[in-house]
Amino acid sequence: MRKHPFGNHGVDVPVIGQGTWNLDGRNDAGAIEALRRGLDLGMTHVDTAEMYGEAEPLVAKAIEGRRDEVYLVSKVLPSNASRAGTIKACERSLARLKTDRLDCYLLHWRGGYPLEETFAAFEELKRAGKILSWGVSNFDVDDLDEALDIAGEGKIACNQVLYHLQERAIEHAVIPWCEKHKVAVVAYSPFGSGSFPAPSSAGGRVIAEIAEAHGATPRQVALAFLTRRPSVFAIPKAASAGHAADNAAAGNLVLSAADMDRIDKAFPLGRPKSLPMI
Repeated sequence: MRKHPFGNHGVDVPVIGQGTWNLDGRNDAGAIEALRRGLDLGMTHVDTAEMYGEAEPLVAKAIEGRRDEVYLVSKVLPSNASRAGTIKACERSLARLKTDRLDCYLLHWRGGYPLEETFAAFEELKRAGKILSWGVSNFDVDDLDEALDIAGEGKIACNQVLYHLQERAIEHAVIPWCEKHKVAVVAYSPFGSGSFPAPSSAGGRVIAEIAEAHGATPRQVALAFLTRRPSVFAIPKAASAGHAADNAAAGNLVLSAADMDRIDKAFPLGRPKSLPMI
């Protein structure tokens, strides 16, 4: 599994991690098995959030006895992101996750509370050892500029954003901004939340041909393309152990320049636009 520095925060993280948004609560055993299989295969970056319902307790079960292997991330809802509210929300997440610290804690998206309050809470949590770093999610360049003005260089570990083959808006400005300021980019919904290119589509055929040439699957090719830059990580969700294994294999897949050129042409970048939200 390839690893890259996670921003400038002194830790290397696998390029393919594990997301937990919309885990099927009707199949707890399957979700736990998938997460554990992912850990076995090197996908030790596990992402969750207080918004994700029962995901945090499921993650707690999956990582029991293996906490030190995991780069564990959770998020505070904007409605809880006052200074005091952020600290309380973090403590609730820690309790649900049955851990004493998070490796990274994110503001899920911008809300009504001033960023100064949320970031002050993050720094307080860092001083207390309850989080080791913090970041943001769904931040466009204007938001990132404001966050940088408040926090200063070197504080923001990552920006977690929507990124898949058919939604490449972050390549225009968000990724360059993050690379300039050494902020990791984490792609959520890298398969498009149910809109993965159909095999019969022009783009789907390109992905399938490249996959066949590499002895890989189309989804592995998609993940390898999205994480082609050292600044970008992806956190696909897996519904089964087999699916987790399929995702993990993408961490060792290296595409050629010709492959990437074909994918780039099959899924045009398009014109700049506002960053999509969750």
